[in-house]
Amino acid sequence: MQNTVNILVLVSGNGSNLQALINAGQHGELGAGRIVATMADRTGIYALERAWLANVQALAETPNMTLPIAQRRQDLSDRILQFCHERDIGLIVLAGFLSILAGDIIREYAGRIINLHPSLLPKFGGVGMYGTRVHQAVLDAGEPESGCTVHLVDADADTGPILLQRRVPVLVSDTAAALAERIHHEEHIAIVEGTALMVARIAARYASPQTKHVSVCSGLVTSLEAGSRCVKRPLG
Repeated sequence: MQNTVNILVLVSGNGSNLQALINAGQHGELGAGRIVATMADRTGIYALERAWLANVQALAETPNMTLPIAQRRQDLSDRILQFCHERDIGLIVLAGFLSILAGDIIREYAGRIINLHPSLLPKFGGVGMYGTRVHQAVLDAGEPESGCTVHLVDADADTGPILLQRRVPVLVSDTAAALAERIHHEEHIAIVEGTALMVARIAARYASPQTKHVSVCSGLVTSLEAGSRCVKRPLG
């Protein structure tokens, strides 16, 4: 029998990538993965409606804007971590989540948080690089191609080991909106592939009574850049 990996999807907007994950789960494409909750960092977004329509728990945890930015990130991250403990979350998927995680959740879930970014990292990543900003920067730089990246999340923005990338050509006639639309299609594929990959690795380690750690190295994920350091972290 498969060991279920409970998945929390973090969102901030329309939720088209969340929908791709929901559809994949309904068709058995996530293996032992089960989306048990969707959490947003703002209210009134359609992603929460998508979750509700799919009978997935939908809730919002909004940043406390009265706090300085570092404390604000820590506070939000701690609330998300508490929820993860309550729901026995095995994998956290950032699908268009604009808040930056910090503190204990990064350490406790090392190797079990993935993010989808709309560029070919390490290019055009970092704080403030999201949505149209990324695609316009690609056009301004005269890049011949762009795409999307699924990567492990670490303590910095968009710097974790790369799991996989999907590429599209940049056309002479492209606007930021046109490029974004072409990449969106690839994002929907990439987020499902990346999530399924991580679910399989995590489930295998849950199934082994002698495995007490998840290894963040080439033995856990594919397509890591050469020279990536292998680090072992507790499952939780």
